[in-house]
Parts: sequence; structure tokens; C-alpha cells
Amino acid sequence: MSYFKRDKRAYILLSDGTVFEGYNFGCEGTTIGEIVFTTGMTGYQEVLTDPSYYGQIVLQTYPLIGNYGVNNDDMESEKSWVNGYIVKEWCEEPSNFRTTATINDFLVKQGKIGIWDIDTRALTRKIREFGTMNGAITTEDVYEKKEELLEQIRSYKVVNPVQVVTQKKKGWFYTRENRANHVALMDYGYKHNILRMLLQQGCNVTVMPASSTVDDIRRLNPDGIMLSNGPGNPEDNVEIIKNIQDFIAYGKPIFGICLGHQLLALAMGGTTRKMKYGHRGLNQPVKDLSKDRVFITSQNHGYAVESIPEDVGTISHVNMNDGSCEGIAYKNIPAFTVQFHPEASAGPNDTGYLFERFSDLMERGQQGCL
Repeated sequence: MSYFKRDKRAYILLSDGTVFEGYNFGCEGTTIGEIVFTTGMTGYQEVLTDPSYYGQIVLQTYPLIGNYGVNNDDMESEKSWVNGYIVKEWCEEPSNFRTTATINDFLVKQGKIGIWDIDTRALTRKIREFGTMNGAITTEDVYEKKEELLEQIRSYKVVNPVQVVTQKKKGWFYTRENRANHVALMDYGYKHNILRMLLQQGCNVTVMPASSTVDDIRRLNPDGIMLSNGPGNPEDNVEIIKNIQDFIAYGKPIFGICLGHQLLALAMGGTTRKMKYGHRGLNQPVKDLSKDRVFITSQNHGYAVESIPEDVGTISHVNMNDGSCEGIAYKNIPAFTVQFHPEASAGPNDTGYLFERFSDLMERGQQGCL
């Protein structure tokens, strides 16, 4: 971004009253959300279109964003779900053969408010020290309306995020091979690359609304059920958890990712917790205990599984940075889940083998679990 184009002042106001001053890009106005940071050097378009970020203002720790523009192929959903966007610097003249627009053009088209040229390192350190907190981006005079805005920030809550981001009708996707495995993909805010990975495995896929019941699933008669990623506190999804308990009784193989991992744990008597600032980025090291190998993973979550009853499942993956649970293998049902994103997009593809594991589990049917 040219250092001569600081046209419009913008501000960040945190719930503790701290103000950061910068400049506006994208749309003008005021937006409130939970401020979180992500550490990826690339993949900003996938971040902006990941439904898991619904209700959040995303801070990019990497200092230059937008140098390869945006395009029509890297969308992880049909639109951007973030409440706001924070960067140190953005690129006005991207260079990439696939580029169709700048990051600024994209934000304007999506109706999103952004701020740049703030001290992103200082803001990241503050979140690391004090934890994720609510905040606002505004192009209005923050000092004039500070107390009024602080009241709104401190009362802000993300309400029913899964119900907002899920599709309202089922969708059908078929592979050319038209193999036997048919997956019911529960849309809690799924990323498009989960669908792509299932199709690459030769599966036929039906994307189902988050509110779908076991009767809806029975009518499909799928070979397996995928529980997708999504936004928000897993404990808030009481009806969905009840439905998942019915899915378990139905007996089909289940594979859960991110929010799906947390929801299945809750359905099986486990507990979850809110993390201090979560894991968001493309380089989280995770150990697969069954392989005794460490893989680099893409992650985006602010909650984690705290416990699972010993007679129900065992921890299969652990985070090498903080020891948190990154995967569960269940003992008496054909199911396994992971906290990270094996579909990546963006990020490393090291753990794509888990989709093959799910295919193998469906081939075995109800002949046991992992």
C-alpha cells in the first residue's frame, strides 16, 4: 500500500478502553466483534471466507497482506463472514496470474470494514497476555463516542452462529466415479475444501443443514457422517448435540473436524473449555500418537476439548505447543475426530490421510472402530 494514501482515519477500541489509531480500508462505518489473531503468512482469502470466523474481527500478524490479490477459486464459502479486518499493511497492486481484485476491492464488495497501519505486534501481544477480547473498528471519532461504544462492545455476544452460517436446504454433490460411499456432511459452517477432499476420495456427498435430525439422515441412508467445522461455543448447540447422540445410535461411521470434534465429545459425555486466545494459523505442530509422528497443521479455533471419559475414547492427537487435545479415537463406536483442519486450505496437507482413514472406515461399515 502506498504510504501516501492515508486518506481516512480509523480506530480500534478494545473492551478495556485501549485505542489504536490507523487508517481505513474496505468500507467505512463501525463494527463490533471478538478480536482474534491468525498467524498465517498466506491464506487471507480463505480466512475471510471461513464461516468459523463469524462474529469475529480478524487480526493478521503477518505484516503484508494482499500481495497476490483475491480470486474466484480460493473462496471457502460463498461470502465473507468476518465482522472486521486488521492488517499492518495491504498491497494496492497485487501480482498473481489468478488475481481478479485487490483485498480492498474484496472488502468493499463484501461490505466489510478494515483498518491498516496500526501496531499489529502490540495488539497481538495484548491479546496473548490478556486473552481474546471484544473490540470495535470505527471510522467515526472514537474519542467523542468512546463511552457509548464501550457499552456496546462489552455487551457484544455472538448469538446462534451455527444457525446463521449453515445452509437452509440440503445440497447434492457427486463424483464422476460415482462410488458407493455416500457421506452426509453436516453443515455447521463447513469449508468448501472439506467437500473437495471428500469428492477426491470418490465419495458422493449430501450437505445437510445443521438442524437435520437422525430421521433426515436415515432417509439418505449414507455410508458415513461428517461433522464439520463452524463458529461459536460448542456448548451452546444443545439441540445439535442431541441430534449427534441420535447419529451415534444410528451406527454409521463418523468423522468430526474442529467444531464437529468438540460437539461429538460433548455428545459422548466430554467437556470443553474456552482457550485464552485459541489456535489460529497454518503452522501448529500436532503429534499423531498412533503413528508417533508430528505433523504441521492448519487451525482455527477458540475452544478445545477438556476431557473425555476413559471408557468412551482416547486422545489420539496432541498439540506440541501446549499439550491440548487435538484428536479423539472412540472405543465403542466407529468414530474419530480432530481439532485441526486436515483439509487445510490454506495450510499444509500433511494430515490429508485422515480422509482416507474415513473412507476405509466407511468401507468396513459397522465392523468396529479405530
